[in-house]
Amino acid sequence: MKLTLKKWGTFLVSFTASVSSFAQYTSDDGTLSLNLDKAIEIALAKNPTIRVADQEVQLKEVANKEAWQTLLPSVTVDASLQHTLLAAQMKLGGNTFKMGQDNTNTAAASATLSLPLFAPAVYQSMKLTKEDILLAQEKARGSRLDLINQVTKAYYAALLSKDSYDVVKKGYNTAKENFDVVSSKYDVGSVSEYDKISAEVQMRSMNSSLVSTETGLRLALLQLKVLMGVTADMNLSIEDSLKRYENSLVLASNGTEDLGGNTTLRQLDANTQLLMRTRKTLYTNFMPTLAFQLTGQYQSLYNDNWNLFKYSWAPSASFAFALSIPIFKASNFTSLKSNSIQLKQMEDTRLDTERKLQLAAEGYKQNMASTIAQVESNKKAVEQANKAVTISSKRYDVGRGTILELNQSETALTQAELTYAQSIYDYLTNSADLDYTLGRETYLK
Repeated sequence: MKLTLKKWGTFLVSFTASVSSFAQYTSDDGTLSLNLDKAIEIALAKNPTIRVADQEVQLKEVANKEAWQTLLPSVTVDASLQHTLLAAQMKLGGNTFKMGQDNTNTAAASATLSLPLFAPAVYQSMKLTKEDILLAQEKARGSRLDLINQVTKAYYAALLSKDSYDVVKKGYNTAKENFDVVSSKYDVGSVSEYDKISAEVQMRSMNSSLVSTETGLRLALLQLKVLMGVTADMNLSIEDSLKRYENSLVLASNGTEDLGGNTTLRQLDANTQLLMRTRKTLYTNFMPTLAFQLTGQYQSLYNDNWNLFKYSWAPSASFAFALSIPIFKASNFTSLKSNSIQLKQMEDTRLDTERKLQLAAEGYKQNMASTIAQVESNKKAVEQANKAVTISSKRYDVGRGTILELNQSETALTQAELTYAQSIYDYLTNSADLDYTLGRETYLK
């Protein structure tokens, strides 16, 4: 199929926009510099699920056009050529009548114009497709909110993995330095072999944790790439840290949250409107319909040859009004009954869903409040662990402490820093889930 100039122009514009959207974020070496806003922006532009949701809206819009096009006149053309081998005979009162002529051709061509004058089912169907478009648009909005939620949590998970890797790497470097110092002291006989073995065990244990956290970081970045809709071989550079979000930790507002923006409830409301419109459509089964039909025809009878151009054609025309009045159809009543049950089910489903969402929102708020307290406590724990490492290191240097105390203090520091990062991550993920539950459109234009 050949592309028109307009289609080529549209393709080039979309391709250029696609390339430039990455070019503004990538460095000269092809690395994609990333923060949360950029990750969400790229995901909304590149993730296939968003395109599928938008295409679903387009399908509903096409269906809407089909609905109102039903009211337009339709024209059909029919043609026939019949050869009579033996004409039928009719006997009446002892007389025989030949109905036609043997071995002759009868040709006919007709054109028929049909136009619905009163079609209540079509009118309701047009309104039904408009409601369907609203539902598809809400589903597309829900897909965007869901993607934003997933990308946000995947980004925070990548930050957690990155911070954990940095903490463990720092712990490994410290353990390696301690091992080098203890090994040197052991070589000159100033420390025991036990100290050297303990330092080596600590270093190897931290190295194992470093490999594990590095693998976790790769997997977290891979998940983020998948959600963003970029290839797995693209390099991501995240110059961000969970610690930067510490000052943005605030308590959520008290009281019942407004769920008016929740996409699940809005889709249930849209489905309810569809059922109510369907009910009105079912009522049209009890209403009459009126249609107009105009027919024009050319006919030629009893021709003894096959040359259509030599036939003697006779025109005829007629029009008719067709009125159809439904009297009784049992399935119409059962369809209305089924619709009533479905409406009741939808009402109960919405009530149950709203209660669960209120409970979920309250749970997220409570979790956010508890993690704020944990962050403050964990921050103090990191400060105390740093002091403990400094003290134990000095005690070991002057010979008043043991290598066990030094290893324990460094392990406690690493664990405190990991717990501190985890508490910030817990707050941010609960905040993201709360935004999704309330249907906040922070990143939607």
